[in-house]
Amino acid sequence: MRPLGRRWESGGSMTLQAEARTHAHQRGSAGYRRITLALFAAGLTTFVSMYSAQAVLPTFSEYFGVSPATSALAVSVTTGFLALAIVPASVLSERYGRRRVMAISAAASSAIGLLLPLSPSIEVLLACRAAQGIALAGVPAVAMAYLAEEIHSDSLGAAAGRYIAGTTIGGLVGRLIPAAVLDLTSWRWAMECAAIAATAFALIFVRELPESRYFTSRRVGIRSTVANLAAHLRNPALLSLFTLGFVLMGGFVTVYNYLGYRLMAAPFHLSQAVIGSVFLLYLAGTVSSAAAGRSADRFGRSQVLTVSVVVASVGLLATLANSIAWILIGVALFTAGFFGAHSVASGWVSRIATVHRAEASSLYLFGYYFGSAIAGAVGGIAFHAAGWNGLTIFVGVLLVAALLLAFGLRRLVRTRRPESGAPSLT
Repeated sequence: MRPLGRRWESGGSMTLQAEARTHAHQRGSAGYRRITLALFAAGLTTFVSMYSAQAVLPTFSEYFGVSPATSALAVSVTTGFLALAIVPASVLSERYGRRRVMAISAAASSAIGLLLPLSPSIEVLLACRAAQGIALAGVPAVAMAYLAEEIHSDSLGAAAGRYIAGTTIGGLVGRLIPAAVLDLTSWRWAMECAAIAATAFALIFVRELPESRYFTSRRVGIRSTVANLAAHLRNPALLSLFTLGFVLMGGFVTVYNYLGYRLMAAPFHLSQAVIGSVFLLYLAGTVSSAAAGRSADRFGRSQVLTVSVVVASVGLLATLANSIAWILIGVALFTAGFFGAHSVASGWVSRIATVHRAEASSLYLFGYYFGSAIAGAVGGIAFHAAGWNGLTIFVGVLLVAALLLAFGLRRLVRTRRPESGAPSLT
């Protein structure tokens, strides 16, 4: 087998790649189809569990007698503790295997989700959501590293897009099920039905995911882990991607956390079931994430990333209108742009970090989910102080930062291009 050439490596050095994995799964093969189906189901179970609470935040406010910002902690504590568990989960995957860590994660989070509706108070509910966040960490921490190892580089963008598409549909299902059930019964049954769906997707994931073919177990010490993380943080391109994940997810979760409150208030006064149907706009993200992955393989990551952020910004501005039609158009564009950008950025991390990919992916996801926790909480303050206009300004600042980071990444990859003959990083 011939060498692939050289790629830009975390830490700024150039290193000779290992021999080409000529038998890695490529698009169209049976192995590729099985892996992408399994990771699609992984995205479903993870995001159904993660965001099922978002659809019932207004109900939490009413039932427990708490403010919108406090109610939104049901999402923020989950993503916050998930962010804290990302790095430990990736380290465990280096020692015990990608598949094992992801399977345990899916099973544990599903079990917690089935018990969570029994919570007698908001404090117990938040504690259970925090525990669920820790359990959920294994799948997002490891999924991209698994794909980067098992899927041929020519098909990696499309495979990553399939996984991200699963997360978008998972986010959709996780919101639609509770919203629909809530009009018929209590929030407890709404959350229970979502947990049952997440468990079904977890079973499909565990059954279909093949064992790793190109993973080699290794012991990972604290010192070496810290050194690997520090090396990734010294890579300006990776650091930009980690920050990009923070601002993108922070803005996205902020919009969806408080959209329901806006649509329930004047002048709209929509019911919970109708508001739940708005989450069907998540399908725009399903389409855009898969399309962005394919487009990135063809046209270049930096170009597709920039366009995606611009689309999200245009969508955000459209939500300022006091018209349901314009709000729906705006949310659709915002969702499509966000998931397109996330699909490109997350796949790009594994492309740039040619060694210690699990740690690199975990740092991206740490920023991604920590952005959800922090911005989701701060966005509640902006919403309380200045309504939707204040929230839009807050999210707009985050999107401007994302656009600046996208432009910066374009310059970085131009100045740090791999040697001739190697695959392009852009």
